[in-house]
Formats: sequence, C-alpha cells, structure tokens
Amino acid sequence: MGKIVIAIDGYSGCGKSSTAKAVAKDLGYTYIDSGAMYRAATLHFLNSYLSPSNPHDVEKGLKDLEIEFQPNPDTGEQETYLNGLNVEQEIRTMRVSENVSNLAKEKAIRKVLVAQQKKLGKSKGVVMDGRDVGSVIFPDAELKVFMTADLETRAYRRQQELLAKGDLVDLEEIQKNLAERDQIDSTREEGPLIKVEDAVEIDTSNLNFAEQVAQIVDLAQQRINHTKDYASNH
Repeated sequence: MGKIVIAIDGYSGCGKSSTAKAVAKDLGYTYIDSGAMYRAATLHFLNSYLSPSNPHDVEKGLKDLEIEFQPNPDTGEQETYLNGLNVEQEIRTMRVSENVSNLAKEKAIRKVLVAQQKKLGKSKGVVMDGRDVGSVIFPDAELKVFMTADLETRAYRRQQELLAKGDLVDLEEIQKNLAERDQIDSTREEGPLIKVEDAVEIDTSNLNFAEQVAQIVDLAQQRINHTKDYASNH
C-alpha cells in the first residue's frame, strides 16, 4: 500500500539512469530504463540496416523487436535483452549514442515503446527515467523530477562512464554529441523533452551521486506518506 510512480526526466548525461536505478533499489521499487529501450531499438535498426525514417523499414523493424529486462545473476543489476540476447554493453557505445535521438523522434517507434512502458508502470512501485516520462508516459505520476546539469559537467561524466567501459572518447566529441541530442530531444514533435509544471527541478552540476539520490528518495518518502495518509482517511 502507498506505492507510487516516480518519473525522472532530463537532459542526456545528467546521471538520470544511475540515479533512478539507485532510487528504485533504496525504495525496493522496479526500475524501468526507457533510454535502454530506445537504445536497444536503435541497435536493432542499425544491425538490420534499417532506417527509422523509412516507413517500410520501421514496419519491418518493429515486427521482430522484443525488448526485456533481466537481472544479472552475479550482480543483481538489471540488464537489457534484445530478441533474447544480452545487449547491455553494446547499447552504451558511441555508435548507438549517435543514432538514438533520430530513432526516438519517430512516431511509429515511440508508439510501440510507450505502450510497453505504460504497461510496465500499471502496478505502481516503479521508477522510470527518460525524456517524456512525466509528460507522456506517466502524466499522473505522484512524483515527477526534472534533472539538469551544465554541458561541461555532463560531458565529463559521460566520458568517465565510457572510460570505465574501456572506451576513450574525446571530451569535445562528447560535448558535441550531447548538444546535438539536447537540440533533437527538445524540438522533436513526438514527446519532446520538457519540464512539466508539477516537476521538481534538481540541478546536479554541483551534487555528488549520493546527494542527488538522497534528494529524490526524500521527495519520494514525502509522497508515499501522503498517499498512505490519504488512503487511511478515505
């Protein structure tokens, strides 16, 4: 009782996914990685030599697109599977990063993935991050957070993330990629990146990871208590 839906939106490289994952773990909630779903779809289209802007290719690509999450038996971390194969490492590469925003703006693809995401959140007790979670996927979420940070900070964090995976990418190249993605994500017709009116904005430029997680967990606890109080009084 008292479980809520937590929607976390914001710019690329703000630490949304890692924060959302940690918040879910703290609360014992399910984490839905919407970004991983779009990345997996992008990988599927790239590997199949299909164009997300070609209606015939889109129809063909969506026909055999199956994305699911399974926990890693060793780490307990949730990992992304595309058509039965673990693609967790592959979807984080620059090759996918450079193409994901163009795929994510296509209406037919979004429609299929958004329907999957809405279904996953029906039973509450979920944390989801993305670009349009609070505006399109879960407009009734009890807690909506909008994460932001300056471009330099985001690029540095993304570089460290890639380095940890053994990829050395020039900081300027990452900044350019993030700026392009900001532009595409904010101006696309379908589910653009916007801060909804009832979202709490958190600037993570000067926050460490533990601080940003703690802020969201605190906000969530307030909403959970409010939901419990409301339920017991009605």
